[in-house]
Amino acid sequence: MDKLNRNLNNILIASITPYFLEKGFSWFIENIDKIIEAKKTQNFFEDNIIFLERNNNYNLSQILRKLDEMGYEKVFTISDPGEFSQKGGVIDIFPINFKNAIRLDFLGNILEEIKILPTEILDEEKSKNLLKNKLKSQKIFSDLKNLKIGDYLVHLDHGIAKYYGTEKFLLAGSDPQQPQNEFYVLEYAQGDKLYVPLGLERKLSRYVGFSDPKVSRLTSLLWQKTKRKIKEDVEKLAKELLELYAEKETAQRPPYIPDKEMASDLKSGFIYQETPDQIQAIQDINNDLSLKKPMDRIVCGDVGFGKTEVAIRTAMLAVANNRQTAVICPTTILANQHYNNFKKRFEKFPIRIALLSRLQNKIEQKKIIKDIKDGKIDIIIGTHRILSNDVEFKNLQLLIIDDEQRFGVKQKEKLRQIKSSLDVLSLSATPIPRTIYLAMSSFKSISLIQTPPQGRISVKNFILPYNQKIVKKAITEELKRKGQVFYLHNRVQTIEKTKQELQNLLPKAKIGFLHGKMSEGKILEVMNDFQNEKLNVLVATTIIENGIDMPKVNTIIVQDATKLGLSQAYQIRGRVGRSFTQGFAYLFYEDKNLTTLAKERLNALKEAEELGSGYRIAIKDLEIRGAGNILGKEQSGSINKIGLNLYCQVLSEAVEKMRTIPTKHQ
Repeated sequence: MDKLNRNLNNILIASITPYFLEKGFSWFIENIDKIIEAKKTQNFFEDNIIFLERNNNYNLSQILRKLDEMGYEKVFTISDPGEFSQKGGVIDIFPINFKNAIRLDFLGNILEEIKILPTEILDEEKSKNLLKNKLKSQKIFSDLKNLKIGDYLVHLDHGIAKYYGTEKFLLAGSDPQQPQNEFYVLEYAQGDKLYVPLGLERKLSRYVGFSDPKVSRLTSLLWQKTKRKIKEDVEKLAKELLELYAEKETAQRPPYIPDKEMASDLKSGFIYQETPDQIQAIQDINNDLSLKKPMDRIVCGDVGFGKTEVAIRTAMLAVANNRQTAVICPTTILANQHYNNFKKRFEKFPIRIALLSRLQNKIEQKKIIKDIKDGKIDIIIGTHRILSNDVEFKNLQLLIIDDEQRFGVKQKEKLRQIKSSLDVLSLSATPIPRTIYLAMSSFKSISLIQTPPQGRISVKNFILPYNQKIVKKAITEELKRKGQVFYLHNRVQTIEKTKQELQNLLPKAKIGFLHGKMSEGKILEVMNDFQNEKLNVLVATTIIENGIDMPKVNTIIVQDATKLGLSQAYQIRGRVGRSFTQGFAYLFYEDKNLTTLAKERLNALKEAEELGSGYRIAIKDLEIRGAGNILGKEQSGSINKIGLNLYCQVLSEAVEKMRTIPTKHQ
């Protein structure tokens, strides 16, 4: 590439796809004739390359549209691979398959000059890795399910617009025999419209911020200038965050060595078919652990989507490397369930697993604590009891936190202080906004499990004013099909009275009650009775929200859903419909309690009926609470100009860039 003159006769521009990002610059030089030939007969190459020759006639607007479709980002001034800018008949572009940026100079429709610009890639491999991370982050932010007409969307190149549905039509010059193309319709100020092809979702994200953002003209340069200014501000924030996390960034530990035989044996004992997202999450974790840098990853997925199996596979890898694992849970019920699951999955292996909670008497606890210190226990599962000062580990390396959002900052920091090189795997159905922010901005890695298990059916929701007749009918219908019911009443003082009222309403039902103020032993006794079907209706507080797997419970009734936060209500709804039976959720409210905010939360729950909506719920929760309130006033102005999703994407890219090429920014 260095042997080329400063002016070129032709240029090949490759699209930003994983296939091309795997190829080196030399591959494109060696195979240019084959690529151009393949373009004539193969759709992939036709859609994913542009080949231009000097002095030829081209439609400038078609080239700009093709660059957009090939994933290039329009900016005010180019600086990095994957960007382009346009001023009149001059297009500056930084192709991903070229070491330098290029200038295309048009006179009318004639390409007069192809010139190499001084902007140059410092390191090919690092540059390609940055683009791969960018593709991954775009995928996270471009969740467009359940779009409604009137929603605000952000187009990476053109800014904020209103969404007006989709339209189908043929592009000018297309073969009339071909099927019509489908486009998202975006409306800008003064009726300007942009048609974005389906399949180009990575250029779009939902606008999260204040309710009415400013919408500009489609042709305005304001968006490019706004984006450039925010990128400059974000680089300062990225630098501050990197300094804040400096100790964690520099901590190291020996890489984990995979044990293929052990991994294969454990996998063969999994009775379900792994989903593609589960496989990807396991692969992400294995990649993290193969490095010297400690892992800090959150696996985010709906309840019942297989996060526990991901945790089990990770714990196995730690044990295979003679490192202790701690699994910490917010409740005794969840700790007990994990203990039973881990014991069952590891029963064929010489792995020592123990449970530590206040369920054991003092003598049992003392024995377990001694065994942890002596290294006789490989995996310890427990509640906050693990955090007590008398618990010391011989060789703790992996910490698994479930459910992540139920632990306070102080508790998490205490866990991390055990050692700076600790590997942390957090599990969550609906991560708190702070965690999303860190995940989006690269300080936590994130794996999304959004694919439901095979045969899983989404829960049917009913959101309506409280009605005793409907309650009676819902419970009767569930018991008729030999199922069980959760009845959520979140007041300890009146829970026994509510249980009695239900018993009067349904004399034949076997009803029990459960709340957190009961003794640990009594809680487990009631749960065992419910699990063994001695009870078929359980009146409970939000103690049931964490991880309890009850395949026969397929109806949940929430007496007053307005008293729950959005993420909490979503989590509780996920307690039903975990088998292949249709689940039902009745979310009641009192008319007098229905504030505007409560109504918005209930609407969000109704919209998120589709399986795998937990991540979207967390973003919506953040939107309702106000992005500026969560992320700080300094950032709120920028967030509202471009939306939270794009802001975090820009921040994530700035952090990755500084990590990868620090000398350029420091």
